[in-house]
Amino acid sequence: MILTVNIGNTHITVGGYEQDTLIFCGRLHSDPAATVEEYAIRLVNLLQLYGASPAQIEGGILGSVVPMLSGRVLAALHLLCKARILTVGPGLKSGIKLRLDNPAQLGAELLCGAVAALAECPGPLVVISADTAISLMAVNAKQELVGGVILPGPQLSMNALVQKTAQLPQIDPAARAPESVLGKSTSACLQNGFVLGTASLLDGLADRFCAELGAQTAFYATGDLPRSIREACRTPIHYRETLITDGLHRIWLRNRKG
Repeated sequence: MILTVNIGNTHITVGGYEQDTLIFCGRLHSDPAATVEEYAIRLVNLLQLYGASPAQIEGGILGSVVPMLSGRVLAALHLLCKARILTVGPGLKSGIKLRLDNPAQLGAELLCGAVAALAECPGPLVVISADTAISLMAVNAKQELVGGVILPGPQLSMNALVQKTAQLPQIDPAARAPESVLGKSTSACLQNGFVLGTASLLDGLADRFCAELGAQTAFYATGDLPRSIREACRTPIHYRETLITDGLHRIWLRNRKG
C-alpha cells in the first residue's frame, strides 16, 4: 500500500492506494498541540478504521502547507513503518514547470491538485483548493503553473463576522441560498451573503483567469467548498474530492525509483 498524507490548516487527509487504486481516504484534525506519538496513534487508528495496518505501507508521500506540523507527522510515519516517505518540495519531479517568482513558496496542495487535474484536462485550467483559505492556481496551455490568488475561506469570514457582531446568528454553510437575493430575515441575508457572495466572487475571479488564460479554461475544485456555493456559481466547476490525494499519488509514481 502507498500512503498519501496532505497536511492542511484544518485537516490532515490520508489516502491509501493499492495497485494504483484508491482504497480509502480519511481525515484527521490538524492539531498543533499533538506530539509525534499522538499523531502516530491517530494514524494507526485511522488505518484500522479502514481495515489497513502500518505493516502494509510500502511507500508514502507527504505534502504540507503547515511547516510546524510537517516534521511531527513525518516522524510519526517513520515510527509506523520503515518505508521510504517522500516529501513534496524542491527535488521531486511533478511534470509541471513552475513559472513563479519563488517556487518554494507554492503550497503543496496546489501543485498536487494541478498534477491530478492535468491528468484529466490538458489545460488551461485553474485549481481551486478550499480549506481555511481559498487558493486558486492557474496552469496555462503549455502546462506551466503561472500564478494565482489566495483569499479567506467563506467559513472563516463568516465565523469572524458572527464573532465580531452582537446579533448575527450562525448559519448552515451547506444550506442553499434563498430563492431571491432579497433576504427577508437576518439569517436569509447571511445565507445570501455566504452563498451568493462567495459564488459571485469566484465567478468574478474566473472571468479574470479566463481573460489571461483563454475562454476555454477549465476549473477544478477540491476541499471544503460547499456544494451550495459551487451550484450557485455561473462558472462550471468540476469538483473532485480526492484531487490532492490523487496528485500526491501521481507524484509518488513519478519519483518512486529515486
